[in-house]
Amino acid sequence: MEYRRMGRTGLKVSELCLGTMTFGHSADEEESRKIVDLAIDAGVNFIDTANSYADSRSEQYLGNILKGRRRDYVIATKFFNPMGPGPNDSGMSRVHIMNAVEDSLRRLQMDWIDIYYIHHVDTQTPLEEMLRALDDLVRQGKVRYTACSNYQAWRLMEGLGISERNDWARFECFQPQYSLVVRDIEQELIPLCQYKGLGVVVWAPMAGGFLTGKYKPGERTAAGTRSEEGWAYPSGYFAANADDTLTALLEVAESQGHSPAQVAVRWVVEQPGITSAIVGSRTAKQLEDTLGAATWTLSAEAAERLTSVSHLPHRYPESMEANMHERRDSAVGTQAKL
Repeated sequence: MEYRRMGRTGLKVSELCLGTMTFGHSADEEESRKIVDLAIDAGVNFIDTANSYADSRSEQYLGNILKGRRRDYVIATKFFNPMGPGPNDSGMSRVHIMNAVEDSLRRLQMDWIDIYYIHHVDTQTPLEEMLRALDDLVRQGKVRYTACSNYQAWRLMEGLGISERNDWARFECFQPQYSLVVRDIEQELIPLCQYKGLGVVVWAPMAGGFLTGKYKPGERTAAGTRSEEGWAYPSGYFAANADDTLTALLEVAESQGHSPAQVAVRWVVEQPGITSAIVGSRTAKQLEDTLGAATWTLSAEAAERLTSVSHLPHRYPESMEANMHERRDSAVGTQAKL
């Protein structure tokens, strides 16, 4: 297992992060324990959860499973979603943040959270209020690093600017969706994170199971999967060329001697700016295959084919500005033309 720095920080995390969204949903506590132990045995030191997963059972299970061995692992959790019927039981207000962190620490049976994510955008709370509250948690030792998920580039940059101007703890990690069939973050968000030194930990690197070999090109549902059950399946975000990408993936997987899931995840963790990919499963057996995405490298030919077939068209202004340096260079010594 490879370990990578989280952005500009000194924190090191495994290139595969164990996702626990299934804990308490499709995996009971016994199976969840098997999943955690299998990931740890493979070298995973990074585990992701959220206070809202399975009505908080994900955090509860994880706290039980890691009791007595917490210091060995990097634990990330999130907050935003409604945790009760009250008007202040969700969002990013100072009131909710302070309540949410105490509740997560209690469920996790831990004294601190390594990475505390804002799960979604809250347009009803000023960024200053939210960021000051998070800074207080870092100063109190309840949170090591703050982070955000699912932000637009402009909003992420605004948050970083506010924190830097006020000398508050700033976001050190960003968690977006990213896979061979959802590559939108490459235009603005990845360059921003690289420029500002943020780690990037991506969710859905297997596109909710679409890239695991369970689906054929043209299919969007499969028996016994999230798509059939109607939860946490991100097909609405897939690029128009998703079926061409899936066809290429299946062929590349066969030629590389790895499963489609392993190849899909391997491609993600080899992309510039990516720190870690979150991988989850319903069973330990399922995870065993996915963990095979570590400790090897795609051939140059395979990587190029997958990158090429899945590439999204450049959008304005990138499409207009991509070759402007060549235009300048070609004009040297000649009369520039408009």
